[in-house]
Amino acid sequence: MTETVYRFSTFSPFLETIWAVLPPEKEIYLVGGAVRDALLQKPVHDLDFAVPAEASSLARRVAKSLGAAYYRLDDERDTARVVLSGENGSQQTIDFAAFRGPDLESDLRGRDFTINAMAVERSDPQHLIDPLGGAADLRNGVLRDCSPSSMADDPIRVLRAVRLASAFNCRIDPSTLRRVREAAPSLSSVSAERLRDELFRILEGPKPAKTLRALDALGALGIVLPELANSKGVRQSPPHIWDVWTHTLSLIDHLDDLLSALQREYSQDKVANLNLGLLVLYLGRYREAISSHVEQRLNPQRSVRGLLFLAGLYHDVAKPDTWQIQEGGRIRNFGHEQQGALAATQRGQALQLSGLEIARLASIVRNHMRIHQLAQEGKKPSRRAIYRYFRDTGNAGIDICLLSLADTLATYGPGIPTEVWRGELEVCRYLMESLWEKPAEAITPPVWLNGNDLQEELGLHPGPAVGRLLEALREAGAAGKIHSREEALDFARLWLQNTE
Repeated sequence: MTETVYRFSTFSPFLETIWAVLPPEKEIYLVGGAVRDALLQKPVHDLDFAVPAEASSLARRVAKSLGAAYYRLDDERDTARVVLSGENGSQQTIDFAAFRGPDLESDLRGRDFTINAMAVERSDPQHLIDPLGGAADLRNGVLRDCSPSSMADDPIRVLRAVRLASAFNCRIDPSTLRRVREAAPSLSSVSAERLRDELFRILEGPKPAKTLRALDALGALGIVLPELANSKGVRQSPPHIWDVWTHTLSLIDHLDDLLSALQREYSQDKVANLNLGLLVLYLGRYREAISSHVEQRLNPQRSVRGLLFLAGLYHDVAKPDTWQIQEGGRIRNFGHEQQGALAATQRGQALQLSGLEIARLASIVRNHMRIHQLAQEGKKPSRRAIYRYFRDTGNAGIDICLLSLADTLATYGPGIPTEVWRGELEVCRYLMESLWEKPAEAITPPVWLNGNDLQEELGLHPGPAVGRLLEALREAGAAGKIHSREEALDFARLWLQNTE
């Protein structure tokens, strides 16, 4: 077995904590992605350990020592997971697995790709164990499978191959690429949970559109997200410059660029053109809030960022079914937002997303035209319009802003008129300002009366009318028409007179 001395300087400091709580007499190896990332001088997060036996009991011991959660993953293969939760809802996982085979080398040879088939031993962590030449492949930018049967053994590696090639800027070895293509149809046999998890790693990773294009070329994307295939070749009227499918991938590219330009730490390299410069000018003061927003997790394993990219893929998915040519030759797609939200909901259910994630996904798709409609009015949104926007979109309101900006760039392409771009940016700035700086004005105005007050003061009986009146009071307050309890009562009396 090949062993090479390396100086690993980027292992997580947390690794020393893990080593310290493990039995000193045990043969224990750190394997896989943590070793690969350390070689690349990248931060190491999740950890994977391989041991000859008793992996589950070791995991339980670590979980108990750290006060972390413990899960048995596979009793037959003796694998278990330790999960530590962060204050922001993020999680760090530490997996333990018994050797798949009689020894470590057999275990490594049974893995997916050579760059993931390296290990270091706890007793000598500066020696790299590399039986398949993973370090050389990593250095040369080559992604190579560990054996000719790797893809057939586990078809999820089809998605992983393209994701890793994109993430590490590798070219896929020709023989490996042939086997990836051959195994793509077998993705239909992979569980929904595993497809979902690998898909979100793609969407949350670097350059997702590049990865999605490669998966489409290999015949894999249509198996994971089958609704998208109908968008290919579907024409659109100006100002659209692309068919629906090309427009969708362009949106994903632009969304990635927007989020990079608005990331927490400003980077001049991420602001590569005038449009991104204007973006930063208008919205740069919200970069911390935007970064925190997309980093949120509705599920511990998945971020809002990944969900936003999934919504981008589905925002126009119903255009083929709503496509019609009006008199004069203009193409329209009436109702595509509502039908798209339904398709996104069904795909979210198939991928076994949580209820919160599905609701957020559907809301983004259903309301993705709202920013465009506000911008077309050519004036600052009224307080009433801002209230209604966040009333209808809730936590998805910021997601829709970001997606709409990417949608606009993908619609017009490089020739987007500056006034159009400024109009979209101004609307988004007003909305973000209202949410993050002035929420009491238009989003959560003072509540002067409640349902009991209305019943006691106006003699109303419980029922739907009380709910409608309360909503009318909230909207009037957001519009700046109510400033006291007495004004609220006057408004309520007038509202009742006009609805009788």
